[in-house]
Order: sequence, then structure tokens, then C-alpha cells
Amino acid sequence: MLYEICFNARGGQGAVIAARLLVHAACLSGLWGQAFPLFGGERRGAPVFSYARISDKPVRLRSQIREPDALLVFDRSLAKSGVKVKEEGLVLVNSPSRPQVAHAKVYWLDATSIAKKYGLVFAGWPAVNSAMLGAFARVTGIVAINSLLEAIKSVWAGTLGDLNARAAEEAYREVVGGA
Repeated sequence: MLYEICFNARGGQGAVIAARLLVHAACLSGLWGQAFPLFGGERRGAPVFSYARISDKPVRLRSQIREPDALLVFDRSLAKSGVKVKEEGLVLVNSPSRPQVAHAKVYWLDATSIAKKYGLVFAGWPAVNSAMLGAFARVTGIVAINSLLEAIKSVWAGTLGDLNARAAEEAYREVVGGA
């Protein structure tokens, strides 16, 4: 099993950390993984693309992911970025309503509202990464929510870890879609 994930976001939304957290959670679940970013100008608001691979065997492949199993879109304006998921793939979008995405199982949740609810706003940008990963855990089952929460709390200690974990748990319950 090799599962490939692309994260499309804007700088400040947490896509690079999300890929790392997902791989950490996968390792806690006994899987293997790798995470890597791709971005240009390092500034808030600029498009950022991050990638993750999860497998039941060591991951030796070292190339950009062109046709992922899953696409996580942290900013819905990037939903039509041209990334095409595999035939049985899924797209998970940070959106308060069903986004217009063709040729995939589509899931969505208002991760921005969840991040704001828990005070996960930094330099004016809601960090939606934990919420998006909570939703991803629910719709794929690739990583268990408990492994994800453990990974989150290992990266952020104390109150910040608790708030991110709560955001992930709420997103896990709130994600909708699948058609």
C-alpha cells in the first residue's frame, strides 16, 4: 500500500507542518512515510504545496507527486489548481459549503471557523492544519485519530497542543461529503 497526499495551501495555513504531522501519526500507527514541501517565495499568503507518502513499507520514492490519492485544499481558491487525483481519489476542501470539484469524492468542512474558534490564528492567518488532518483521518482511515492527536501533542506542548487537538477532534466529527 502506498498512499500519496498533496496539500494545497497559502503560506501561514500550516500545510508544511500538516504533512509532517500526518507522517508522524502514520509512524505512530506502525506505518512508514515521508513529507516534503514545494514553495517559492517564503511569505504569508503565497501558494504553498506540500506532499506526504504513507506506506506499509519503507518509502524510497523521491519525486514530486503528480496524481495523488488525496488532495487537501486549505484555501478553497486553490481548489482548481490543476492537481488531478487518482480515479478513486478524494478531495478535502476547507469550505463552509460543497465546493465545485469534478472527478473525485469531495469532502469539506469549515476548517477556518474551527481554527478561529480555538484561537489558532497567527499573524492574521487561521492555521487550519490540525482541523484538516482531523477530517482527513475520518474520511480515509489511513491514520487513527488517536495517533494524530498524539502527534499533535508531541509537536505543540501545553495549551497550544490541547487547542490543536480539540480542533482536530471537532473536524473529525464535522467533515461532510463523499459523493
